[in-house]
Amino acid sequence: MIKIMKYGEISKDEIFARQEQTIDVSQIVRDIIDNVRKNGDKAVLEYNLKFDGAQLDSLEVSEEEIEEAFGLVEPKFLDILRNAAENIRNFHQNQVRTSFIINEHKGVVTGQKITPIEKVGLYVPGGTAAYPSTVLMDSIPAQIAGCKDIVMVTPPSKNGKVNPVILAAAKIAGVGRIYKVGGAQAVAALAYGTETILKVDKIVGPGNAFVAEAKRQVFGQVSIDMIAGPSEILVIADGKSNPAHAAADLLSQAEHDKMASAVLVTDSEELAQAVSCELERQIPLLSRAEIARASIDNNGKIIIADNLRDVIAISNEIAPEHLELMVDNPFDYLDAIDNAGSIFMGRNCPEALGDYFAGPNHTLPTSGTARFSSPLSVDDFVKKSQYTYYTEDALKAVGDQVAFFAEKEGLTAHARSVTVRTEE
Repeated sequence: MIKIMKYGEISKDEIFARQEQTIDVSQIVRDIIDNVRKNGDKAVLEYNLKFDGAQLDSLEVSEEEIEEAFGLVEPKFLDILRNAAENIRNFHQNQVRTSFIINEHKGVVTGQKITPIEKVGLYVPGGTAAYPSTVLMDSIPAQIAGCKDIVMVTPPSKNGKVNPVILAAAKIAGVGRIYKVGGAQAVAALAYGTETILKVDKIVGPGNAFVAEAKRQVFGQVSIDMIAGPSEILVIADGKSNPAHAAADLLSQAEHDKMASAVLVTDSEELAQAVSCELERQIPLLSRAEIARASIDNNGKIIIADNLRDVIAISNEIAPEHLELMVDNPFDYLDAIDNAGSIFMGRNCPEALGDYFAGPNHTLPTSGTARFSSPLSVDDFVKKSQYTYYTEDALKAVGDQVAFFAEKEGLTAHARSVTVRTEE
């Protein structure tokens, strides 16, 4: 049963604590990365057999396999994928940055140049659930950014095939190349390249503890989007909220995995008790009831505060991945929300809208990192270069100031690089 606690009556540690990964997989991952780096395709194929039970002759998904998979997916779902892709594209097109140039005064030009990252690798999880939504969310911003090579890795089934809905989403999204490999070995293959798998410049996408640790270890060799932790939802709800709706929304994240966190913060004790009862009624109805039960019992919380001001302060301290504002006039409170990955406004906006369809990205900062980081966006797939131009006269006009500044830092060669020009 979910824990109910009153703000101000228990320690902040109890309120704000998150369950942390307790298994250290760093050495296992390091060994996998080293093996893939040294042995390429051979190591990847061996890991496919060891971890996924898939005996493969080829790592790359063929065009025939993609077409076959596309034909296996029901037309209704294909239409939904197309509609979702359009919404995601429309939202992310508004994130495009442009280069700029500044003519500050005569003889001086500064500017910024936006360049797409050339090669990007998308990690799409497999295992207990297939996520075609991740294909759309990760690939479409990269396409809008103008990345030249966009490749995808995803674990194969024991029969050596990739889930058809994953391949259908990839076809709709226009992903170029797809490789049958998952886990830390997939991250290693993208970071260092193999005989078959393209070496990329950046890796994005969520995964399990092994994938997260692999991304951590290859960072620096390549860029990464973020280290994703367990899924999270925080629902802010007042006393007028429907407890069945609040409970259902909490469970929408609790069913992800046993480490997921579902939190309700409210100013109504009556709602808190009603939501607790609703959770007990709804959990047995779920196909992933065992996972949701473990998540709610171990990580779930209902926090009761005196007023909505305190409720919002608690939410900002937790900095959740997903935040629902289940109140009237939610836009009145938007400016007060400082820390959240994605915000769902009002009583008719369940978090699932963002997971699949609305358009904003669902790859979000977790584990409180919404305090300083942002959802995946077009910005993640571009680089910014700055440039400076000075004429001879413009340099002479400021040369003494630059040289003096350099001397103050004890860097005489810096100063000399200016004066050698201005004293000529």
